[in-house]
Amino acid sequence: MAKPAKKKVYLIGSLRNPNIPKIAKKIRKLGFDVFDDWYPAGPKADDHWRDYEKAKGHNYEEALMGYAACHVYEFDKKHLDECDIGILCMPAGRSGHLEAGYLRGMGKKVYILRDDPERWDVMYKFAHGVFDNFEKLEKELKKIKKQVEYKKLE
Repeated sequence: MAKPAKKKVYLIGSLRNPNIPKIAKKIRKLGFDVFDDWYPAGPKADDHWRDYEKAKGHNYEEALMGYAACHVYEFDKKHLDECDIGILCMPAGRSGHLEAGYLRGMGKKVYILRDDPERWDVMYKFAHGVFDNFEKLEKELKKIKKQVEYKKLE
């Protein structure tokens, strides 16, 4: 019998969130394929891109049409399109929330790992689950993994 393919998780978050690599490692240990290769660009990637485009005399709208922005967008979108599950790790900004919404709109599972239990948001009801700590998210991911393994046995 063939080994079941791993579910692909797109880990969504901020370039400034130092917990992204740690969370990705924990999810990989659960047996998932985790996409977090956007993270190595570094915490100031967006600032450097902005400054570079401004130095070329471009405004924001022009910069969005440039090679750098189009390349990064297509890179991220390719992996968003390929993933099975999205996990939004807070704190995250506008881009992260747009990515989560894009995945949800495509009918994919989206989960939110909160960082501040005092910050509430009603619209997180769009997500399939909202978790205050990794242990709760881990339980959900283990359920998903079990379902995948069960379906492969049928």
